[in-house]
Amino acid sequence: MPPVTTRSRSEPRLSRPVQVAEAIKDWVVEQGLHAGDRLPSEPEMIERFSMAKGTIREAMRILEAQGLIKTRTGPGGGSFVHEVSKERARALLGNYFYFKDLSVADIYQLRRALEPELAASLAGKLSEEVLTELEDKIATYSSPAKTLDEEREQHIASLKFHALLAAQAENELLGFLIDFMVNILSDLTVYRKLYSPPNIELWGKGRDFQARLVVALREGDAAEARQIMSDHMATAQTLMEGQEAEMLRRFISE
Repeated sequence: MPPVTTRSRSEPRLSRPVQVAEAIKDWVVEQGLHAGDRLPSEPEMIERFSMAKGTIREAMRILEAQGLIKTRTGPGGGSFVHEVSKERARALLGNYFYFKDLSVADIYQLRRALEPELAASLAGKLSEEVLTELEDKIATYSSPAKTLDEEREQHIASLKFHALLAAQAENELLGFLIDFMVNILSDLTVYRKLYSPPNIELWGKGRDFQARLVVALREGDAAEARQIMSDHMATAQTLMEGQEAEMLRRFISE
């Protein structure tokens, strides 16, 4: 039986079902199981982990809530290893930051470190299909917004340009982190109304940087792609912090 993990006195004590859930995860890794592989039956789990039925059931419910196992009933049913989708992982991580007072500066500190390196790594490696998709995305905000609703949609579309780049990353961790930050910024932009008032400088400079970036990516110029993205992130941070400051002024005046 895999040992149930214990923690130091300085760390919060985990309930027994949580400890067993962690032990089951460790066992799955040790056994080299993959998504779709069947887990042992409940009686086998009780024997393997030397735990009561109620503890095993609660541990399995925890793992299912985390998206790590899937339970099916009926013929051929049982519990199976399940691969957590990117969307679910993003949502679970987003829950952690839900009550954190994240700022534009917090997000851009990471974007400025990671996105230029992503751009450099993709130079000369993207298919024409992906490059065209990036250009098509830029085309959706080819002219300044005429309404506040359109301004909001243009902000979101511009961020989807970066999400599309993140999806091409060979380093899955790098791609996930950038995609996560892009989605947090998108949510932040909407619920804090950072798209108001419309900022034509943000629209124009952002669109120009993105168009130049696609050229560098197509030409395989990694150094140029890195520099363009670095400048893009620095400029976007300055302008978005201005939008954030305006939002705070509106809040105080109200």
